[in-house]
Amino acid sequence: MPRFSFTAIDAGGKERTGLVEAPSVDLASSQIKSMGLFPTKLVKDSGDRTGKKAIIAKAINAGAAPRKKRPIVIGRPINQKGLTQFTRQLSILLESGLPLLRSLEVLSRQQKKAAPKMVIDELADNIRSGNTFSEGLERHPKVFNRLYVNMVRAGEAGGVLDVVLARLSHFMEKAEKIKGRVRAAMVYPIIVMLVAVSILTGLLTFVVPKFQLIFDDMLKGASLPLLTQIVIDVSDFVKSHFGLTLGGIIGFVILMRIGRRTRLGAFMVDWSLINLPPLGELFRKASVSRFTRTFGTLLASGVPILQALQITRETSGNTILMKAIDVVHDRVKEGEGIAGPLEGTGVFPAMVTSMIEVGEETGQLHDMLNRIADTYDEEVDNTVAGLTSIIEPLMIVFLAIVVGTIVIALFLPIVRIIQQLS
Repeated sequence: MPRFSFTAIDAGGKERTGLVEAPSVDLASSQIKSMGLFPTKLVKDSGDRTGKKAIIAKAINAGAAPRKKRPIVIGRPINQKGLTQFTRQLSILLESGLPLLRSLEVLSRQQKKAAPKMVIDELADNIRSGNTFSEGLERHPKVFNRLYVNMVRAGEAGGVLDVVLARLSHFMEKAEKIKGRVRAAMVYPIIVMLVAVSILTGLLTFVVPKFQLIFDDMLKGASLPLLTQIVIDVSDFVKSHFGLTLGGIIGFVILMRIGRRTRLGAFMVDWSLINLPPLGELFRKASVSRFTRTFGTLLASGVPILQALQITRETSGNTILMKAIDVVHDRVKEGEGIAGPLEGTGVFPAMVTSMIEVGEETGQLHDMLNRIADTYDEEVDNTVAGLTSIIEPLMIVFLAIVVGTIVIALFLPIVRIIQQLS
């Protein structure tokens, strides 16, 4: 019976070689797959030395190929959208039965940009050298965070890498969607504030000085109304110290960004985000959604509970939430459940802790966590819609008050001038 030499990838992503006996290539491939392997190369071994030499020569040439020049990359080689797309496509290819190495080669050929192609090629080379997929991911921490690497490692251990990747891509799509909704709620007030500052700067720099000349000429040094004098004084300061004013604003923004990186600054900013109205409720719901979806996805992928809590803490992005998870982690490590410590932190709503308690009792904690995340996703949608309907008229009123105050301040002396002329 003919013998076939093969090269294949196992469920952990490692390369295996060997020989099988089968009547045909198709049956040999089926026999290899029945062993839990994904064949990447299958050659009939009939004692032909020429064929073996060709295989050996091909392997030597592949090993002696010159290394490709790495492109210069500024920032992340793969952005969040590209990473989500890569994960989704890889899960589909694996689910269809394509080996991991072959799937990476297919995705590499599809890349038009040099940086993502370089990352995928290095992942494929790592597997060819006999390492696991997760080990290759760890070499690119700017692209694949601990959440990604640990979920893939759990998928490799359980032989369900395609399922874990599909779950991971779904998680990233949901997380990006929530982040986009929160950004959408912030965009409108920021734009209105920028417009208000621009209008105010224009009025104080160009319009108010012209009226000041008229007042000096017509009133002959007479005192101005208090509101008018305040506006003129502010205008004089902005006009005379425009560079200082602009530098002060930029310096304030820089100091805020630097302060955000300190422990106290991060705590103050995060506390404000989840407690101060009207945006506090939105950020609190978004934080709960992110926590429950991350934690639930890790548990569903087979990551141990303590490790899942630690990864969730690192990816939460909020110091208040991080401290709460630290408390839960320590209590769970001592043998307690999750719901009680969560409730004791005071960060999570009572409904969330109650549903988590039910999930623990029924043994379906990961399902319950994902249901909570879905519920809070809808809550975020409703909150964004409500905030948009409230913020829009408030910002219009704010802009009207700012501009209206300056207009009134300029017209008060004009009324006095008209009275004197009459």
